[in-house]
Amino acid sequence: MSIADDVLDRAAELRRRGETFVVATVVRVEPPTSARAGDKALITADGRLWGWVGGSCSEGLVRREALVAMGDAQPRLVKIAPDESPEHLPGVVSHLSTCPSAGKLDVFIDPQLPRPLLLVVGDTPAAHTLIKLGATIGYKTCAVHPGALTTDYPEADRVIGSLDLAPAEPNASTWAVVATMGHYDEDAIEALLRYDIFYIGLVASRRRAATVLGVLQGRGINGLERVRRAADSAVGGSQEEIALATLAEIAAERHAHRRRYAIPAPETAIDPICGMQVEVKGAMHALMVGETTSYFCGAGCLDAFRLREGQSISG
Repeated sequence: MSIADDVLDRAAELRRRGETFVVATVVRVEPPTSARAGDKALITADGRLWGWVGGSCSEGLVRREALVAMGDAQPRLVKIAPDESPEHLPGVVSHLSTCPSAGKLDVFIDPQLPRPLLLVVGDTPAAHTLIKLGATIGYKTCAVHPGALTTDYPEADRVIGSLDLAPAEPNASTWAVVATMGHYDEDAIEALLRYDIFYIGLVASRRRAATVLGVLQGRGINGLERVRRAADSAVGGSQEEIALATLAEIAAERHAHRRRYAIPAPETAIDPICGMQVEVKGAMHALMVGETTSYFCGAGCLDAFRLREGQSISG
């Protein structure tokens, strides 16, 4: 099996597990480089890299841009060359390479983010509209209603016929809406609060929402501060308008959440000899002089620094 095939197999497995990752593909090279057009690597959210996109001069740059791409969900073309000035344009990032080989390469960074789960409880027009709209704009959808059949929600990816939500595997990237319109609001919210769900929205009037929360408080249910009243802007609207307003709120909150919790790029330092960015964590070449630690892209820059500082090459 080739390295590229192994990368694609790993990508399929990560996608199945709903994880965030990047597929980086070398799309153009100007020799001499150790990479070839078509070489691929997979970078996960913890910064691990499988595959091949060139040696140390390109690998660190690709890893950092991959982490940025996972944070903003935007693909980009990374251009690495000795005559490129560092520059960021829409969709294109240029990095100066100081690799002695003086080769050039372009790498396409393609972030793969899991589809967010929209979990809708209820058998009301608002609930059905939420499932339809969510599926249309790319959410993975799960409809929940006691006794429901798959045929009742043809647009849903999954239908659960009880308030046992375990089959949906709710997690921190789940967006849940209770749109039962008073039928079993309290039981639905209690079931949702058992999971680490980021957003739990209740479609109800202010008075009805206060009553629901009061009942749950009386049951001794914790975490009620996580429940919010959905679609406040659609008060008095139709069921379909309520669904649209609710999904608009979720989309806005989701994008804000992504910006707040973007994957941080690794700490870097500037190689004092060649000016290249070097990842501090796990750096292979570093030297402390006094109270200052310098980091280097390779042994050549480290040796040049030692000579410049008047130290022996052997250190």
